[in-house]
Amino acid sequence: MPVSLPPALELVLDLLCCPTCRTRRLRPERGVLRCPAGHAFDIARHGYAGLLTGARATSGDDAAMVRARERFLSAGGYARIRDAVARLAAAAVPERATVLDVGCGTGYYLAGVLDRLPGARGLGLDTSVRALRAAARAHDRAGTAAWDVFRPFPLATGVADVVLDVFAPRNPAEFHRVLHPAGRLVVVRPTVRHLAELRERRPATVRVDPAKEQRLHRALDPFFAVAAGEQVEYGAALAREEALDLLAMTPSARHLSGADLSGDACLPDRVTVSVLATAYRPR
Repeated sequence: MPVSLPPALELVLDLLCCPTCRTRRLRPERGVLRCPAGHAFDIARHGYAGLLTGARATSGDDAAMVRARERFLSAGGYARIRDAVARLAAAAVPERATVLDVGCGTGYYLAGVLDRLPGARGLGLDTSVRALRAAARAHDRAGTAAWDVFRPFPLATGVADVVLDVFAPRNPAEFHRVLHPAGRLVVVRPTVRHLAELRERRPATVRVDPAKEQRLHRALDPFFAVAAGEQVEYGAALAREEALDLLAMTPSARHLSGADLSGDACLPDRVTVSVLATAYRPR
C-alpha cells in the first residue's frame, strides 16, 4: 500500500527541487515524490523522503551509533549545546523561520531550535537511513530527507532562514546558496578539550586536529562573516551506561574493538564537554 505524505514533510515540500533535473516542484503521488519531468523518489514508511540519487544512503551513522546517541541525548548530556544552538539560531530570524539542519542525525538540535521558534518549520538532511528514522519523529514540524552534504542540495536558492551544522561535514558554497541573505549559519564543532578524558582512556578514539579551526575559517571566509558566538564548556558526570553510549555514538566507535565498547571497558565517570558555537551571516 502506498505511503501517505507525512504532515511534517508536507510542511517543507515547497522547498524541495528534483535532485535529477533541478526542477523546483516535487509533488506527492502514490507513495513517491514526483517532478513534472517524471523523476520519482520514494517516501519511506518511516517518514523521510529518499532523495539521494546515484548512491544508496548507507553511509553515516549505523544502527548501534543511532541507538547510543538517542539514549545519551535523551538523558540531557548535551542539553547545554542544544540551548546554545537554539539561542544563536533564534537571535536574528523571524519566528516563522525555515530551518535547515545539514547532517541532522537524530534531529535533536533541529527539534531544539523549533521549540524555541514556535512558528518555524524545519528540514533535516542526512545520509544515514537509521538516523533519519529517528529524525522523522523528532518534531512535528521537522521534515526529513536522505541527502549527501557534499552534493548540491535539492533545495531552491535562498529558502532557509537558518542553516544548522552541528558536529557535521560542511559545504560552505551550498550553505550560502540556500540561505536567505538576512539568514544565519550556525556551526558547532569540538575544541581540543572536548571529551579529553575519553581519549586518555581510549587512545584509539578520534582526536580533534588543532588546525581544524583554521581550516574552518578558511573554508567559510569567502562566504560568511562571524555574527555571534559562544564557547560551551562544562564538566559532565557520567553513569557507566552513559559513558558507554557517549563512546559508541561518536565517530570513534568505528575505530574501537568490541571490548572497548563493552561493559568491561575502563571509562571515566566524568568528561569535559567543550565546543564552539558560532553564528555566521552571509557575505
